[in-house]
Amino acid sequence: MWRLFLGASALNVLLVAPLWWRFSTIGEPLIAWEAWVIVPLMLVFPKGMSRRLLGVALISWVALATIANLGNAATYMAFGRSLNLYLDTPLVRSIFHLLVGNVGQVWAVCAMLAGIVLLLGSFWGLARLLLASPLPLNSLKGGIALGIAVLAVVLTLGDLTGKPFMHQAALPMIKATRFQWQQVVITHQAHLTFAEQLETAPLQAQALPGLAGRNVLLTFVESYGVSALDDPRYSNVLRPKLATMERRLKERGLHVVSGLLEAPIRGGQSWLAHATVLSGRWIDNQLWYRLMLSTQSSTLIDDFKATGQRTLSIMPAITFAWPEGEAYGFDDIVVAKNIEYAGPALNWVTMPDQFTLDYTQRHLLGDSPVFAQMALISSHAPWTPILPVIDDWETIGDGTIFAPWEHAGDPPEVLWQDVERIRDHYAWSVGYAVEVTGRWAERVVDDKTLLIVLGDHQPAPLITGNNASAAVPVHIISGDPELLASFYTHGFVDGTMPTLASPEKAARMSQLRRWLQEEFGAESGTKNGAIALPTRTTP
Repeated sequence: MWRLFLGASALNVLLVAPLWWRFSTIGEPLIAWEAWVIVPLMLVFPKGMSRRLLGVALISWVALATIANLGNAATYMAFGRSLNLYLDTPLVRSIFHLLVGNVGQVWAVCAMLAGIVLLLGSFWGLARLLLASPLPLNSLKGGIALGIAVLAVVLTLGDLTGKPFMHQAALPMIKATRFQWQQVVITHQAHLTFAEQLETAPLQAQALPGLAGRNVLLTFVESYGVSALDDPRYSNVLRPKLATMERRLKERGLHVVSGLLEAPIRGGQSWLAHATVLSGRWIDNQLWYRLMLSTQSSTLIDDFKATGQRTLSIMPAITFAWPEGEAYGFDDIVVAKNIEYAGPALNWVTMPDQFTLDYTQRHLLGDSPVFAQMALISSHAPWTPILPVIDDWETIGDGTIFAPWEHAGDPPEVLWQDVERIRDHYAWSVGYAVEVTGRWAERVVDDKTLLIVLGDHQPAPLITGNNASAAVPVHIISGDPELLASFYTHGFVDGTMPTLASPEKAARMSQLRRWLQEEFGAESGTKNGAIALPTRTTP
């Protein structure tokens, strides 16, 4: 009988452990009914090809369901949402690269290999157990095994019909399979609908004469979510910095309005937020992203090209080939290798935000008007080390000034052993990014500039807690107050502190492009000379 109880117990733990991780409730659920059906059933199933085929099928099902549940827990921890196998398979590579940036390639490879070996070892052990010699059905042991299997089937049916025998039990395999199948069906239909919309209802490119001759700087701050302002754990760091930023901008004759926008993602995949703002469409997954780029749908890049700006993308985090940038159609793309930085990398962060901003001002913003999209990265996990803002920007030079911070503070593998310290470092790193961006605004913004500073997404649930809003702060700065006037109608208020009463009601990020077209385009009623362009088509 040891094979029965040891095997069923081991499989039971394998099935429920991912649920403990996902819901942070060790021991609940305690029982996976499938384990008490599969192991007893296989132990009494007669020898032969049918038994081997059934065993392989069940082990494969266990493996797929376990991987799906582990992936679901990991996806929720990182992005605050459930796993969707239809959409999320390409994320494996991105997760590995993120792990390499946080703990180094050796530890990342070791961690992934250890996980793979552990899973494969578990499935191998299960296969050995289930395909061993069966128990005679007419023996006492065989009868007990069959009785347990029948009882477990009855209890499983009770759970499936909404009449569970006990609340500490679950059906991890059945529910994971059913959920992922529903996701496939629903997402496939949504895929077809989205693709049809791209073809039949394209967003037209439109010149924005109200912004002609001006620099428009779209600047994303990594992981800058509304929780940084409305969660007491972080607001005592961020709010004073925003107040100082507001005062300093006012002293220099600059104007700022602030509001909230809902991001399409949380915890990661910043490029989806960038795509949502640029395209004016809700891009909340990788498939939609690739569809949008492959159909060459028009974006803000096309709008500003038609207006006369040089279009520029500044992406210091990009260290691999980035064909997506070319698909957008930017005139110039500047990634990490193109930036003349001589300082140290700081864990995942290739270069500090202050250097990126200073380099942009000195080398990338010329005399001709530009539309620039920039993604700042100092507030990206693992949030160590924390840098100070250098008051004298003239000393930044090639970045060697940052050398003393290469090994400052605890390394990620030490910091990430303490959740509260992680949260402190999150607040400090976002505070740094916001402060340095505000200081940069003092240097580059004038009445011919519109600087849009916004968070790309909320951080992971580890930082925000469960069920936090997906809203991010947006600060729009200019020396010309008329450029800001229209944003009041969309809930923006004067100053650097947005209204936080109902963040769940924030407009979507995809609306920003439409607002710019409505206010500064040909159909605004006050601007003339706009040019309506057709959507770009694939050559």
